[in-house]
Amino acid sequence: MRLCLGLVCALALRAEALPVIGSVERQPLAAQVERVVQALELAGEPFAERGALAGASVEKIQEILDKHCLVGLEINPEARVKVQQGPAKAELLEQGWRSFLVKVHNQAGLTAAVGVDSPNAGPMQNQNANTGNRRWMEIQSYTRQPLKVHLSGLAVEYRVIQIYAREAGQREAKLVFDVGQGTQDLGFRSEVDVLFRITPAAKLTLRVKDADGRPTTASFLVKDDRGRVYPSQAKRKAPDFFFHPQVYRADGESLVLPPGSYTVEVSRGPEYKKITRKVTMDRVDRTEAFQLERWVDPAKLGWISGDHHIHAAGCSHYERPTEGVYPQDMMRHVLGEDLKIGSVLTWGPGWYFQKTFFEGKDHALSTEENRIRYDVEISGHPSSHTGHLVLLGVKEQDYPGTARLEDWPTWGLPILQWAKKQGAVTGFAHSGWGLEMPKDELLSYDHPRFDGIGANEYIVSVTHGAVDFLSTVDTPWPWELNIWYHTLNAGYRTRISGETDFPCIYDSKVGLGRSYVRQAKPDYGDWIQGIKEGRNYVSDGRSHLIDFRVSNVEMGKGDVKLSAPARVTATVQVAALLNETPAAKRKANVKPYWDVEQARVGTSRKVPVELVVNGVAMEKTEVEADGVMREVKFTTRIERSSWVAVRVLPSSHTNPIWVTVGESPVRERKSIEWCLKAVDLCEQQKTGRVKLNERGEMARAYEYARQEYRKRLQ
Repeated sequence: MRLCLGLVCALALRAEALPVIGSVERQPLAAQVERVVQALELAGEPFAERGALAGASVEKIQEILDKHCLVGLEINPEARVKVQQGPAKAELLEQGWRSFLVKVHNQAGLTAAVGVDSPNAGPMQNQNANTGNRRWMEIQSYTRQPLKVHLSGLAVEYRVIQIYAREAGQREAKLVFDVGQGTQDLGFRSEVDVLFRITPAAKLTLRVKDADGRPTTASFLVKDDRGRVYPSQAKRKAPDFFFHPQVYRADGESLVLPPGSYTVEVSRGPEYKKITRKVTMDRVDRTEAFQLERWVDPAKLGWISGDHHIHAAGCSHYERPTEGVYPQDMMRHVLGEDLKIGSVLTWGPGWYFQKTFFEGKDHALSTEENRIRYDVEISGHPSSHTGHLVLLGVKEQDYPGTARLEDWPTWGLPILQWAKKQGAVTGFAHSGWGLEMPKDELLSYDHPRFDGIGANEYIVSVTHGAVDFLSTVDTPWPWELNIWYHTLNAGYRTRISGETDFPCIYDSKVGLGRSYVRQAKPDYGDWIQGIKEGRNYVSDGRSHLIDFRVSNVEMGKGDVKLSAPARVTATVQVAALLNETPAAKRKANVKPYWDVEQARVGTSRKVPVELVVNGVAMEKTEVEADGVMREVKFTTRIERSSWVAVRVLPSSHTNPIWVTVGESPVRERKSIEWCLKAVDLCEQQKTGRVKLNERGEMARAYEYARQEYRKRLQ
């Protein structure tokens, strides 16, 4: 009898609309609602009526959102809480999460956190179903960014709760709300009994074959007709990440989906064509087969892709940032994006836990074609203000004489020199930070502020021979490349490498920034040596610059030597892929910073290929970005010793080939003067954060840099 009365009551409450509150200002309500909508998108459940909210009145906003509220919560002036069931359909998924809105009418103006619980939530227990307390669900409030943990104090605002169901059928749950101890209203009015209908799920087994027919791992993005992502992003467990809409599955693995129609998008990194397919599920398990297809295969041509900047911990994306995830989790992502080389860098917040995975060699999970290795980023260390450092191929992780991070040097050069002594390949991470330029142009003679954590102290370290490469692709291209061009013009031979800084800068997937190194097969040691030698180009993976040569001298294999000024011929194999439909142009400081779409010529399907000599584009042609590999040939006159490179900005860039005229070094006076002033600017920014007992050595190192630049002016 009690169960029947509860059902009748629940149905009656559900039929009632939530009260519309007029005594609230529109601007703060609209701002809070926008954060709620963003949170739903991050949870993989986009709000279909988002467009209708633009310019809507306070009353209209509530009318739109109230339909999606499972519960209405009222906090009276005495801070007592009572609830009623809202109009949203109480529908859940077997073995899946679903998000609902909660409307809060806050008459007390409280700024406490809203608590929600249920006696039906928690670990499974073998209780008698007649008790009504069988634990069949999990429930949680969504309190991650962009939402706040606490109420704002506004008279009306909306919260998000998420509910997981372990089994199918009809199940009743008691939902209990509070805003702190003692805030529940009398007569159980802070509780509401909701009867849920839980849709049964079936297993979708995935058969996925690579372009050559072998079983492989791929990325799967699954959405229903309402745009909701499966499996739900609400509370994923590694190797599935809640900040990704996609998941990675190997051949023979599966997904659990309720009945319905789905769009399945399958891919495996930027070198593959995307497969999009409609799949209909009912209550019967089924199997779906996918055959992957490439549009380009650099590895087959001898160019091995890698991302030297991946994190398994530290970033707030992970549930436990100081611990992060495990090697098997990162390996799945490397496989799913077909990165041949993945450098998993241990850094500050996750240092003490993640360093336990360091072995000084390839991880045992590595395969013949896809390899991972744990290395080091100097970030979260006392020297971080002078620029984060990437140390590849280190044999020892801990700086001599240190027991904790706080003991490390407070500036970067000593760390680079220590790493070089043990044979590591060294570089600066996310180079552009602190090197912002006023205009999106190259070559610029304006000076940045040197006030960030990118390649700031590089201007000094390069003169000491302590740095092998600058990282690119994960910060705005003019900021990254400008300082590099100037130091090349001063005669220094630092190379560039592509990185993602996953998930701290780019969290959508690993391998958004890549280096393609010339080598026969994936080999970590040779791959990082290839970066040091400059036998690599950097790319977002959507354009490729294969076999760059000048006068038949291959990139990274030596200089072109001329006895006098002469014309030289540069050749490169170019392939790029653009969608048929153009996208809007963005400024260089808007993500993604390197993107072949931004290289598009007007509304055509072409991209510009430029021959760069000493930082200036001397020749230019356009290539159809249809995925076809084409040879591009340039002829240009070299008047004095120069470096020569090819670029498709902002998508890909080769390393330089040096052309020496009469055995003279490259010396561009205006760039050397730029570098000389840059040393002063960097020192002004950094000295104040260096320990007193290290400042003398730092000052001598900076003065040495000035002397080296002055010598090159003579």
